[in-house]
Amino acid sequence: MKHNLIRLTALTLVVAQTTAAAQDYSKYSPAALDAELAQTTISRLGVMVPMRDGVALSTDIYTPKNAPAHQPVILWKTPYNEHKLAGPTLRYVLESVKRGYTFIVQNERGRYFSEGKWEILGQPRTDGYDALTWIAKQPWSNGKVGTLGCSSSAEWQLALAGMNHPAHAAMVPMSAGAGIGKVGRFQEQGNWYTGGVPRNLFFVWLYGVDNPLRAQLPAALTDEKLRARIEAYNDLEVHKPKVEWAKQLKHLPVNQILTSLGEPPATFEQFIDRTPADPAWQQGGLYHEGMGWGVPALWFNTWYDVSVGPNLELFNAARAANTDPEASANQYTVVAPVAHCKYASLGPDTVVGERNMGDTSFNVDAAIYSWFDRWLKGDAKAFPAATPHVRYYMMGANRWQEAAQWPPQTARPMRLYLRSNGNANSLNGDGRLAPEAAQAAEAADRYRYDPMNPVQTIGGGDCCNGGVVIPGAFDQRPIEARNDVLVYTSDPLPAPLDVAGFVDAVLKVSSSARDTDFAVKLVDVAPDGTAWIIGDTIFRARYRNGYDKPEMMTPGAVYTIHPTPITTAIQFGKGHRIRVEVTSSNFPKFVRNLNTGGPNESEKEGVVADNLIHHSGEAQSYIELPVLH
Repeated sequence: MKHNLIRLTALTLVVAQTTAAAQDYSKYSPAALDAELAQTTISRLGVMVPMRDGVALSTDIYTPKNAPAHQPVILWKTPYNEHKLAGPTLRYVLESVKRGYTFIVQNERGRYFSEGKWEILGQPRTDGYDALTWIAKQPWSNGKVGTLGCSSSAEWQLALAGMNHPAHAAMVPMSAGAGIGKVGRFQEQGNWYTGGVPRNLFFVWLYGVDNPLRAQLPAALTDEKLRARIEAYNDLEVHKPKVEWAKQLKHLPVNQILTSLGEPPATFEQFIDRTPADPAWQQGGLYHEGMGWGVPALWFNTWYDVSVGPNLELFNAARAANTDPEASANQYTVVAPVAHCKYASLGPDTVVGERNMGDTSFNVDAAIYSWFDRWLKGDAKAFPAATPHVRYYMMGANRWQEAAQWPPQTARPMRLYLRSNGNANSLNGDGRLAPEAAQAAEAADRYRYDPMNPVQTIGGGDCCNGGVVIPGAFDQRPIEARNDVLVYTSDPLPAPLDVAGFVDAVLKVSSSARDTDFAVKLVDVAPDGTAWIIGDTIFRARYRNGYDKPEMMTPGAVYTIHPTPITTAIQFGKGHRIRVEVTSSNFPKFVRNLNTGGPNESEKEGVVADNLIHHSGEAQSYIELPVLH
């Protein structure tokens, strides 16, 4: 089972990319950075770019001094306040200008100095398309535009890629899962859900971003120089009261979490009452399967992100779409072992959560500019065709690996059954993972789920949640001490076991409640007992027959639950043990199920559920690991 063929190491990755090394601006003072910008760049601020409906978007244009007549363009679209350049955006502006690119930062409509009413993802199929058309027509443009960004600056790119705009020559979406609606096995509607269970992170994020009472400049103010001066003097930033989110996220009903703070109804109230199959999800800026794909893409993802599963599913869908054969043939991805958008943390002795991942060095910027040089400047040698389509970090082994596809071609499913003598409760129970199914009758494992006393989230993949969850690898033993957590552990491994791909669980369940959730966690147990979280998932039982076919449970009846896959690459080392946890809550990462079977998000009172996991006869519960051979 050991995967011995490793053709690509962290060392060769770094060596291969040093020829395109970027300037290290981390040691520059803010004054030095501003001086560098003034010395190298011609800046046009507050340019109002018209959209098809007459709304104009505030656009800052940074052009190299002494540039040729026609330059390739990199577009960074954002809902955030980036008019005063700082952080990664400033770094990318300086590096891009130095390399001969014009760099454009554009605010989504309804944000800061852009006109109109804000809509999540910024209307990529209209505003995004119109922005590309405007750029391509400018006398200083060579007609080729690359889109770049992480998180919100990446997510809008996905639906735009389905439009196949003739100027959209290449894209670099980084940690872009909130732009994905339904693709393949994932129907998360922009990470609003996992397995039909709402995630709390968007509630926190919308509080900071959705500002229906924002100030705007008068539409009649058309003087570009005056707008630029106003932009330099003001930020139009909304400064809301700080919220103690660890407390506020406990508020019931869920659909009043923001209005109870005094917020006017806005996007949150539109979304929270939808189901995962609501047709309204098709009307916004999300990318859905069947939209086609028309742009070569270099994807960057991370194992401890909120959205690595949907991202890799869409990577596969883009490769298979073939609506534009050249685009489908040129999809590449890099998957790093860090949290959401933390690519700058890659390097020697990278610690993710509490676990040291070793030397994760990867020259992200060199890969990005090599990619853009290939597609925006026409330099075919900049990004060789022989570059592996998948480069991923194998955690545990702490090394970079390559593959031609995801999952890697050598991956084969290995099934481990959830077994016990009916007492898998807590770390002190008798739960075990075994390669053989139960041949004789085994008692089901039972636990009591009280929504008023949910199991706490510790680490895993998350982001953007007001600090209530710190993403990464953390020891799960404090959780495993609870009696309402079932713990199943394998024997120590006689040799390392490499797992890479989509991890599937199948649970045979029953409950005293009409509806409840089932949460699954994959854990790597070190010889000293440390239980590192690898990934987690959750599923709402009412959606077991499809998100468009909610059906309540009959108390005591046994049902089959297929949670959304966990996506990872991990080597379980020699002497390590594989562990699976099963319970019914993971809070505050996910909204609690109140177990009533009613409209959960508008209810205030919950009921206690007695939940069972079966593993006997026809009712076998198991997990399947994609093992590399």
